Amino acid sequence: MKKHKCGWCMGSALYETYHDLEWGVPVKDDATLFEFLVLETFQAGLSWITILKKRENFRKAFDHFDYHKIANYDQKKKDALLQDAGIIRNKLKVNATVTNAKAFILVQEEFDSFSSYLWDFVDHKPIKNKLKNYQEGPANTKLSDTISKDLKKRGFKFVGSTVIYAFMQAIGMVNDHEMACFRYNEV
Repeated sequence: MKKHKCGWCMGSALYETYHDLEWGVPVKDDATLFEFLVLETFQAGLSWITILKKRENFRKAFDHFDYHKIANYDQKKKDALLQDAGIIRNKLKVNATVTNAKAFILVQEEFDSFSSYLWDFVDHKPIKNKLKNYQEGPANTKLSDTISKDLKKRGFKFVGSTVIYAFMQAIGMVNDHEMACFRYNEV
């Protein structure tokens, strides 16, 4: 018998694998949090499947999302990224990634880890929503507004409330799996 999955992932093996193994699983590791932050930044205005298809290219292009290396990217490296057809070649998003790496490190220094900073917003426990259909899910919330504003205050770019809510879903701060989905109670 086939397990019920959230409707948004159906029809694509790549989407289904991402849904089944990663989406909504609580992430507390700073390296993985930074990876998702970069990917969500580049996703702004595009479909998530576009980003998933290019994920390995992003990984290679951005030094496996090593934020210490990215924080030190010079103009030559940024120009090379803008020539890389394997990623989304958007100057503002490339520059934002470098800016965000620097801001990420500052948050780590202040809070001991980015994870501590971020998960403090939810008292270190995921919010479990009760969606019957994924289309009922919000694009943003008061909490994503709050986190977005705080990140912007700390110098982050491309972290609007909608981007941050998608980030929160991806890293398991909110469980927006449909209640009938087999992953709903697993994550």
